[in-house]
Amino acid sequence: MNRRNMLYGGVAAAAGLAGAGAAWWKFQPHALRGEVSAVAPAAGADTAVSAGDAAAAETFWSLSFDTPDGKPLPMRSFHGKRLLVNFWATWCPPCIEELPLLDYFYQENKDKNWQVVGLAVDQPSAVRAWLETKPLNFPVGMAGLQGAELSKTLGNLAGGLPYSVVFGASGRLLYRKVGKIKPEDLGLWAQLK
Repeated sequence: MNRRNMLYGGVAAAAGLAGAGAAWWKFQPHALRGEVSAVAPAAGADTAVSAGDAAAAETFWSLSFDTPDGKPLPMRSFHGKRLLVNFWATWCPPCIEELPLLDYFYQENKDKNWQVVGLAVDQPSAVRAWLETKPLNFPVGMAGLQGAELSKTLGNLAGGLPYSVVFGASGRLLYRKVGKIKPEDLGLWAQLK
């Protein structure tokens, strides 16, 4: 093997490693700055989120969605409560699997200043048909394809579903999760303020 082929091989290997590293970083969960844990932060601890997260949260609170039956669902109406927002679709098996768990969480915690909202990244007719067979106790908003872009502004870099975000009663973005919610996630989030 001559030097030129070795050089090409070395450059190709370096490029491959750089690409693999970039892909690994992109798809790893990234915590919010000042992410809130299950235990309240110590007095005086810095829990500020980045300016981008704060701007995305402010934009979120200004939005309104239609419910499947056409009524307005303004996000501002939930300000002052802890809010779990779940982006889902009827064609997404993990989304459908976690909805009963989210419904149970809502039923158990609605009297504890919690609200759950489902934002359907789907066609209204598909959502209406699904909800007729499996009604939910929490409100559902029709986010449509714009819901995928909204989830990206809230930290869903890969654009995957299901995707969930948790806001504190102050309206601040506290936590986000790509993928199916587990009971342990809800247990952690139930302790957030």
